[in-house]
Amino acid sequence: MNTLTRANLAEAIYSQVGLSRNESAALLESVLERISSALEAGEAVKISAFGTFMVRQKGQRVGRNPKTGVEVPILPRKVLSFRPSQVLKARINGQAAPDSDNAA
Repeated sequence: MNTLTRANLAEAIYSQVGLSRNESAALLESVLERISSALEAGEAVKISAFGTFMVRQKGQRVGRNPKTGVEVPILPRKVLSFRPSQVLKARINGQAAPDSDNAA
């Protein structure tokens, strides 16, 4: 299993867009910084035909240590979630992109 890295993405920008390697890396960092800043501010980030990143607030709850059975409070926190688009789901499953006739 391969992992897509920042370096791989910057190299793809370099080879497909034609910017220099430094400009490609700077462009990638700029995009990632903008996405991170938006999420940090509580905004959702929607990338068409890919998916939506959003920050959700989780409330406090009681957890249990599975080893000892002792109850432990789990503090409220923010979590990052990702909801893939129908187009991305179809691509992952090797199907054609859904159209309006097949929408459920």
